[in-house]
Amino acid sequence: MALVEGCKHSIEISVPIAEVLKETERAVIKIQGKVRLPGFRPGKAPISLVKTRFAADIRQDVVEALVPRFFSAAVEKDNLQVVGRPSYSDVHFHDGEPLTFKAEFEVAPSIDLGEYRGITITYSEPVVSDADVDERLEQIRDQKAEYANEEPRPLVDGDYAVVSLESLSGVAEKVSQDELMLKIGDEATMPAFSENLRGASPEDVREFDITYPEDYDRKTLAGRTVRFRAVLKAVRRKELPELNDEFAKDLGDYQTIEEVKAAIRKGILADREQKAQEAAKRQLLDKLVDAHDFPVPTGYVDRQIDMNIEGQLRNLAAQGIDPKQLKLDWNKVRESQKDRSTRDVKASLLLDKISEREAIGATQEEVDREVQKIAKQQREAAAVTRAKLQKDGALARIAGHIRTEKTLSFLFEQARKEAAPPPEPTSAE
Repeated sequence: MALVEGCKHSIEISVPIAEVLKETERAVIKIQGKVRLPGFRPGKAPISLVKTRFAADIRQDVVEALVPRFFSAAVEKDNLQVVGRPSYSDVHFHDGEPLTFKAEFEVAPSIDLGEYRGITITYSEPVVSDADVDERLEQIRDQKAEYANEEPRPLVDGDYAVVSLESLSGVAEKVSQDELMLKIGDEATMPAFSENLRGASPEDVREFDITYPEDYDRKTLAGRTVRFRAVLKAVRRKELPELNDEFAKDLGDYQTIEEVKAAIRKGILADREQKAQEAAKRQLLDKLVDAHDFPVPTGYVDRQIDMNIEGQLRNLAAQGIDPKQLKLDWNKVRESQKDRSTRDVKASLLLDKISEREAIGATQEEVDREVQKIAKQQREAAAVTRAKLQKDGALARIAGHIRTEKTLSFLFEQARKEAAPPPEPTSAE
């Protein structure tokens, strides 16, 4: 057996004449039982005639039966884990001679696992300040605000304008909203709306043009100049609730505003810890990959590229972008994904190796919890969800994901954590 390159191997295999003859006879009998020849009852055509008339079919049957069987036996003998499908070439099959062929294939890499405990990473425990809590509380308070109508008067900055808006020209599909609320002069309001509505009183009608930026979120309006007709229906003011215990009770199972603040602090901390640990785990994986040099099968990399591209296409579709209209050179797209995908595959293989060495795996209880979550999302019985996941092979993927996450958490716990250095002060110009 010869190592071609990386994980690619080639092997030349010879099938003994006795096996060739035995398989040939089996193929002849199978074809004899199926063919219908003039002058003979079904299945009763002479063997010699069958061999003559159907020589090509017999040859194909023999090759298709013997080549994969003897290839499997050869790699099993050498205890090789074949990746993907082998390619066969140089097939020689002549009467009275052994059947010989060449197989080229890839094998899973042999990984010499180096040190993976105590990897040094940059990590600081997140903190939550009183100002962070107050800011989040103000956001919640703002969401609970009520808007009261003012006596009719001209709009000024800071007012909330309720307008009926319709497009007159500039857009293929008409834009129409019966009650659109805009804050005049606010940074979230397009300046042209504020400029054209400022000073208007209820029942006033204004017509004006709005030019949308090229990167505007709503693609049907991006880059267009649209003429609108706006009727001011009301002027409103925002009324914020008081931050007291009554406000806390309205938010749920709280008795005091201090309980709300404590819950907010806990939530912010949990979110920051998750994000900080995710970033630290990415560091870990990068250092782990950099410390281990081994080849990976192209089949693994190609599959990872496919997964990455599929994910990107789903993201584009979610944004309302049709990938077919982008006119992409898919060969270049795939090539651009190669390095990242190769590192992703290496990271996955290393995590598998570490989880095997550390005996890390998913418990039945952990898998059951995930099934319960999915069942709740799908609004169906857990048994029904489990049956579907079992049929699709998704249970194994769920268990694999749990094992990967547990292995990453293990590496994070074992890592040496160093605080990030403070940012250097920028010199005043």
